[in-house]
Amino acid sequence: MIVIREFPPVYLLGRSIAFPDLLDGRIYDDLICLGGDLTPERIVTAYRAGLFPWFVEDGIPYWFSPNPRMILEPGALKISKSLSKSIRNGGFELCLDRDFEGVMRGCAQPRPGESGTWIDGDFITAYTQLYCQGVAHSVECYYEGELVGGLYGLRLGPVFFGESMFARRRDASKVALAALCEQMQATGGAFIDCQVPSEHLARLGAISISRGNYLLRLRAALEKGAI
Repeated sequence: MIVIREFPPVYLLGRSIAFPDLLDGRIYDDLICLGGDLTPERIVTAYRAGLFPWFVEDGIPYWFSPNPRMILEPGALKISKSLSKSIRNGGFELCLDRDFEGVMRGCAQPRPGESGTWIDGDFITAYTQLYCQGVAHSVECYYEGELVGGLYGLRLGPVFFGESMFARRRDASKVALAALCEQMQATGGAFIDCQVPSEHLARLGAISISRGNYLLRLRAALEKGAI
């Protein structure tokens, strides 16, 4: 790694699959590194170190570690009366890992008022490789046979690293999240990494914690190993 900005430091990654120690007292920006590639090994190493790739510009991946970081404990999901009704009587069919690429492409569609997302062909290729390796997973929400919502991310031991979610029908993504939380509870999951804080996720029960606290919780969870 080469330091391309001294303070706060930003690192340029080379061929070596390594990331800086995020507990270094000089690091306080969200952007940590540039460069490297989106190979499965590097992506998994990044998540284990507390980083993730957010977008690729001119063929260069940008690696982030937000401070604060948002997480959701599986048992802390807040289910409103309307969401509970959608779960029970909304007519949704839920599946796991049936159409991973379809979920990614759904997440890649621009939201209202936005021109696009960071999920481009490079990301779809990289995360589909992780899916084929059994590392990345998706939760699909179908209505009358049509994919109307879902989410995807990585599962490393007891931690699910959420990447994105989408909905083409009201509550579809929330129903998928509820299914993920239920599955996490059933398998002893520690928490879901929601990455960047948002009011939407806060209303669902996610909390913001410092990067230092997140790293401590992440390392403790990963030490437990695979479930």
